[in-house]
Amino acid sequence: MSFNPENLTIHESSRLLEEKKISSVELCGAYLERAKKLEPKVKAFLKLEEEQIISQAKASDARRSSGSKLSPFDGIPVAVKDNITVKGQTCTCASKILQKIVSPYDATVIGKLKEKGFVLFGSTNMDEFAMGSSCENSAYQKTANPWNLGCVPGGSSGGSAASVAAGEVTAALGSDTGGSIRQPASLCGVVGFKPTYGRISRYGLIAFASSLDQIGPITRDVEDAAILTDVMCGIDPKDATSLPGTNEIFAEGIGSFGDLKGVRIGLPKEFFEVEGLDSGVRKSMEKSIQVFKDLGAEMVQVSLPHSKYAVATYYVIATAEASANLARFDGIRYGNRMKADNLIETYLETRGAGFGDEVKRRIILGTFVLSSGYYDAYYTKGQKVRTLIRNDFQEAYRKCDVILTPVSPTTAFKFGEKSDPLQMYLADIFTISTNLAGICGICVPADIHENGLPVGIQLLGPDMGEKQLLRISHAFEKNRAIKEFIPKV
Repeated sequence: MSFNPENLTIHESSRLLEEKKISSVELCGAYLERAKKLEPKVKAFLKLEEEQIISQAKASDARRSSGSKLSPFDGIPVAVKDNITVKGQTCTCASKILQKIVSPYDATVIGKLKEKGFVLFGSTNMDEFAMGSSCENSAYQKTANPWNLGCVPGGSSGGSAASVAAGEVTAALGSDTGGSIRQPASLCGVVGFKPTYGRISRYGLIAFASSLDQIGPITRDVEDAAILTDVMCGIDPKDATSLPGTNEIFAEGIGSFGDLKGVRIGLPKEFFEVEGLDSGVRKSMEKSIQVFKDLGAEMVQVSLPHSKYAVATYYVIATAEASANLARFDGIRYGNRMKADNLIETYLETRGAGFGDEVKRRIILGTFVLSSGYYDAYYTKGQKVRTLIRNDFQEAYRKCDVILTPVSPTTAFKFGEKSDPLQMYLADIFTISTNLAGICGICVPADIHENGLPVGIQLLGPDMGEKQLLRISHAFEKNRAIKEFIPKV
């Protein structure tokens, strides 16, 4: 059977495998062939080992041939961001300091994917230690946006988003600390989902900012995002912050909202008054609002007054936690070690050579805000403002079911365009609040800008509000003007 891998979703692949119209070897082989063709241009993967992938696919086909009871997703390939550990494989976080470190264990999410028979399809590129919004901070390569190879794919999960958008793999895992799943999903025209903090175990995710990090899926459609969330979520004794399961199955009945009558969608005025919001992105938002109205949803004005402090608050809290988390990478306990004459020089030489400029910048800033005399002035105050931001969302959800916002102020920008770190930090202005509040959020492709690049919308749900959020997102996806987002890479 001939098929186009770039069009396939997880649920479509599952049906084809179950009906024996394709084999896992054929499916994975088709993606490998496409990746061989496109990777010299896109560079989404840091590691893509054909022998390992085909071996997993053959094992899946053997299970299917033997008549074993299989999960519906056995044999379907999923790529993994290079900050999620896979036993026996390197996990570099796109950093030189970890380039030779082999993981001795699987992350909890990887164990769950393996239990369902998913084929682990390579490691995707990222901003070093997940610090960035463009995938330009990798120590190894720059990933290009499949829609325009001169533009960035977004970050930090840029490799995962680009690999799915380019049709090199069915779906991918990313991590989201301040928008690192949703922003690249918007820039690459795919779905990116950040669940409620704690829904998915962080065990095996190399930490950037522990109170903000969240693993989530990057997929072709909303149903696939629901499927992967079903597979990965649940309480984990290895992660004290993981939440007990609520026995919800997000993919089941995802299309049950034929229309959206009775659904209240909040429009936060602060997010639509941001200076620098591109006029084309604004037009796409207006079109999307009309789609929701046509589906019967009620649009409600809400206010998130403390969101204007979100970027500053985020970069105090996130850098402080990064400073603490990355202290272990010193060449003694973890990481490559540079030769030096004494212990202090070993630390300095190792961390100086191993970390890139952006990582160093954030470690320095984080160490400063945690230092004696500044802790209360910055870090404690940041945590207080974080509480105010969370309270704003809780108050807004008294008036609405979900909140609609842009994902990014602009479409994908050119390499080097945002060389000023402060300009780059503002690329996440619409996504950061979600992580500070710990709520769930999703990016769904909505429109094509006049410049030919995709534009996504962001829907935000309350704590544990994934089921309704995904159903509303699915209804929008089915009724948007543009049905498919496939770049001509």
